[in-house]
Amino acid sequence: MQNAVDISLVIPLLNEEESLVPLHQWIAEVFSNHKHSYEVIFIDDGSSDESWKVITSLAESNSTVKGIQFVRNFGKSQALHAGFELAQGNYIVTLDADLQDSPEEIPNLINTLIEQKLDLISGWKKKRFDSFLFKNLPSKLFNWAARRVSGIYLHDFNCGLKAYRKEVVKTIDVHGEMHRYIPVLAANEGFNKIGEQVVQHQARQFGHTKFGADRFFKGFLDLITLWFINRFGKQPMHFFGLWGTLMLLVGFGFTLYLGIDKLFFNIQARLITERPEFYIALTLMLLGSQFFIAGFLGEIILRSQRSNNRYNIKTLTKTK
Repeated sequence: MQNAVDISLVIPLLNEEESLVPLHQWIAEVFSNHKHSYEVIFIDDGSSDESWKVITSLAESNSTVKGIQFVRNFGKSQALHAGFELAQGNYIVTLDADLQDSPEEIPNLINTLIEQKLDLISGWKKKRFDSFLFKNLPSKLFNWAARRVSGIYLHDFNCGLKAYRKEVVKTIDVHGEMHRYIPVLAANEGFNKIGEQVVQHQARQFGHTKFGADRFFKGFLDLITLWFINRFGKQPMHFFGLWGTLMLLVGFGFTLYLGIDKLFFNIQARLITERPEFYIALTLMLLGSQFFIAGFLGEIILRSQRSNNRYNIKTLTKTK
């Protein structure tokens, strides 16, 4: 059985071979000045460079380092999920491997988390060294929309530097592209003591960003998905049943009107099937029935779902 540590650092990465050794040295230097015990968990999300070789070397020479290697690239959310599963610390800190997140911020984040009795605290890169037009402006618009939809007033949802209590990361299910909305996922599970702290943003030293402009478009779609799941995910029949019922009632109303009109008022009029109202009624009743079926299937799936792995691990570093 592994001994628990104070802090687990969970670091997902993709093709960051040049950054890993400087990052580890930076982390070791920071924690050498603090009493906290720690572990570093690197998750190689299908890198095509020598990242895994570097991680293996670090793990062999440092008992605090652990590594997970995916068979292929599964995405940052899956990498974080795997890291959270392996983490043993009482507090979990996530940061990116590109040296743009400063490990020197970690002690302050943990202290604030403890002193203010928070469930999680998110970094806010108030001053950024990125292109204003292509990254800063879209990021501001994205964060504004996320605040309005989620009701959680953070300035920087996408900041990789965050600190959590252990029970938070062991409860939430990070999947798809939901790593941007971990605070929202946590709040949905009842961990609503969420704080924010200004952190430094470092200029990238090696390589290039792995994210394109499409991440903001995908982020908005994920936000809508998260809102829907939060609102109706546990009772899908509440959504599909409501709209299904409305469509069935309107369709039935049209059908009743057509029948009464033909039988009692316009007996010599054209056939019901020649009137556009008939097809409106038919379409609404079909759609209403399908919505009802979708609601029932959602309820059945929700009650019978099982936990399935959304990633495949190729290798783990050996624990000393």
